[in-house]
Amino acid sequence: MLISLPLIIALFLSGLVPPQSEVTYEVYAIRFGTLPQFRVSGLVTGADAERRLDIPVMVWLLKSSDGKRILVDSGFHQKKFVDQWKVLNFRSPADAVAAAGVKPDEITDIIISHAHWDHVGDADLFPKATVWIQRDEYTYYTGEAWHGRNTHGGIDPQDMAALLRINTEGRLRFVNGDDQEVLPGIRCYTGGRHTHASQYVGVRTAGGTAVITSDNMYLYENMEKRAPIAQTLDAKSNLAAQDRIRGLASDVSLIVPGHDPAVFDRYTRVAEGIVRIK
Repeated sequence: MLISLPLIIALFLSGLVPPQSEVTYEVYAIRFGTLPQFRVSGLVTGADAERRLDIPVMVWLLKSSDGKRILVDSGFHQKKFVDQWKVLNFRSPADAVAAAGVKPDEITDIIISHAHWDHVGDADLFPKATVWIQRDEYTYYTGEAWHGRNTHGGIDPQDMAALLRINTEGRLRFVNGDDQEVLPGIRCYTGGRHTHASQYVGVRTAGGTAVITSDNMYLYENMEKRAPIAQTLDAKSNLAAQDRIRGLASDVSLIVPGHDPAVFDRYTRVAEGIVRIK
């Protein structure tokens, strides 16, 4: 027996047909290496030039209630960077994600926060993933940025070539500016100005909205001291983004900075180098 649309609507309004449940996510921070004795003054504006900190390099895994497996950022695996930065306890991000129980070909989507080598360099190791990046970030760093000498710092040509290949394979998607929902329960925001059009990500969890800042906020110290990141194109804009992040997150405990070792002390340990945020 067919049920008419007006009857379905009436049943829905009466509460006899429950509304479709919202998609929620479990959020994990995954460390795939450590940069030893990094200058804190390169992370926090105004920090003591003598301070050093071992900082993790991370990706973030989102497990959705509807079965998707999503990464925020994809890390790096090029040997030249491992050697240059003397990375400790390195494993490829693909191996690190596999240690969290998700095989590389099970990753459905990758949201790239920005085009720096340590955040976009492993995208080609997840063969079935749709890759999301800000349209302006992709356009600038595959085009005009290379017309000047000082406009593509931290961007690796091989990574841009990989993004171009992913695009020609039909797996690249653009985020068109600020406050965009790219997947159910996941929104992207711009304004941090770490790069030309860096973005950070709001994620709906069962306990509220978590914000993965990536490099738009390196350390908790940036937020606690209200200090801009040391590597920004616009310090005022970066502070405004930090203030906005506080407002977006349901609780400050759900704000996850991009390179703070304290992330692995503050949250529940799942395995070596893997913690659950919520």
